[in-house]
Amino acid sequence: MKVIIACAGTGGHINPGIAIANIIKQKEPDSDILFIGTKLGLENELVTKAGYKIVHIRTGKLLRSLKHIGKNLMAVVDTFRGISDAKKIIKEFSPDVVVGTGGYICGPVMLAAKSLKIPYLLHESNAYPGITVKLLSNKASIMMVGFEDAKKRLKNQNNIVVTGNPTKFSETDMFNLDKDECKNDLKLSDDKIGENKKIILVTGGSQGAIKINETVINMICKYHDDGIFVVLASGHKNYENLLNNISIKQKEYNIDLRKYIRVDRYIYNMEKMYKVCDLCITRAGAMTITEHSIASKASILIPLPYATENHQLYNAQVLEKLGAAKVIIESDLSVDNLYTTIKSIFDEKNSYIYMGNNANKAVKKDVNEIIYKSIRDVLKKGDIQ
Repeated sequence: MKVIIACAGTGGHINPGIAIANIIKQKEPDSDILFIGTKLGLENELVTKAGYKIVHIRTGKLLRSLKHIGKNLMAVVDTFRGISDAKKIIKEFSPDVVVGTGGYICGPVMLAAKSLKIPYLLHESNAYPGITVKLLSNKASIMMVGFEDAKKRLKNQNNIVVTGNPTKFSETDMFNLDKDECKNDLKLSDDKIGENKKIILVTGGSQGAIKINETVINMICKYHDDGIFVVLASGHKNYENLLNNISIKQKEYNIDLRKYIRVDRYIYNMEKMYKVCDLCITRAGAMTITEHSIASKASILIPLPYATENHQLYNAQVLEKLGAAKVIIESDLSVDNLYTTIKSIFDEKNSYIYMGNNANKAVKKDVNEIIYKSIRDVLKKGDIQ
């Protein structure tokens, strides 16, 4: 099988693309897979680390403000250039099928595929589909969605398959991990952080989250609760600033913050971190929500306030409705509010365990099988809308 996968921008678009590539490779090891991205995006690092080749096209992202008319006109021009770039790549590679995982890069790639009569599939990981997916979904051979909630927000109901979201680890992977071994591997054993501490994972996703990071550090400084230990994944951009901030806060409050918090630039063994943590404080990206569900973890979700069409709030509500998460709108986020919410989860007997069990109800079974079958079904039909 020869497949082109288009993804760019954030981990929420890129990681599903990589996961789909891995599914194909697992089922058909001889498959030839090529990624299309942008020259400067995060996809270059993540895709190449995953062992796949990536090529680039020009494209533009429309901004939702009248003051950006000039930039938007340029974006339209670059999108048309991107269609030309994508056509050239598709002709040279000659794929059997093209897959897009959302975001602005899908526009030129899918339009190029359609013009060359190559069938394409889309995968939307969010509960609220993005504008590019909405525009392209009608002509997709199959429109794959990660959440049931996404179906009602798409016009063409005939080509939708609820696949769930593909991830780097499964429920079986989580079950097979030994918690004590993971604690030792992550240097979070009791002799390192103190006995019987609840471990809280804080992460703002691939881009980091400055306000969440600062609020958590200030909360630790104010309350320095001996019952909790925070592992904060800062993101690459914010790491040095956070370390400097912690150094200043230690002197200001005269406390050793290392007893309460550890800052990591990035967590590469996320399944191990999920195994050992008791609570997650995160954004509400689709992949993050899916991982919480697979790992059966309670969470406090703080949706990205300027996400397109507020889609992270819709993602968060998937777990909130199940009683698996507490949602705090970023404008309401404060030291006291966050600490009170954490304490309410840990102080009520087994509440965090109950919430984690509820999160697992959102897991879609047989995700990999359904995605692979969807791709094979398109190839069997040679289906072009």
